[in-house]
Amino acid sequence: MFAKSSYEGTREDNYALLIQQVEALIHDEPNRIANLANAAALLGQFLTDINWVGFYLLDTAQEKEELVLGPFQGLPACVRIPLGKGVCGTSAARRETVLVPDVHAFPGHIACDAASQSEIVVPILRGEELIGVLDIDSPSLSRFDEIDQRYLEQFVQKLAAAM
Repeated sequence: MFAKSSYEGTREDNYALLIQQVEALIHDEPNRIANLANAAALLGQFLTDINWVGFYLLDTAQEKEELVLGPFQGLPACVRIPLGKGVCGTSAARRETVLVPDVHAFPGHIACDAASQSEIVVPILRGEELIGVLDIDSPSLSRFDEIDQRYLEQFVQKLAAAM
């Protein structure tokens, strides 16, 4: 779905380069939406075997807190997700990364794209404050692992620091 650049080196080397690239993109840019849009595009270009990447941001303007769709790359997506519901809402409520090898085995999974088979969701936190989540889907089972989790958490920390 996404055009990929050819990166050479270990996955760890490639993730380190990705983190350097996001730092350069967001350096001196205070606008949250611009930074998240560029971050989604960067991840879409960098990661292989994914069909959706983007952000859901915490919306506290309504009576209940929920996640609302932010910048993304991929097919149209669910607009609002209640905290505690689906993979994104669970990650947000727990304030921890949720790595799902098979979304069909995840209780309450919200299927926005029928092609998605696995997913990783990383909360965006500033201290204890929840800002939103990074959500990445793959059409392959067990696409994401601990290496992805470790580096995506670092990626999100860089974004959170700029927000």
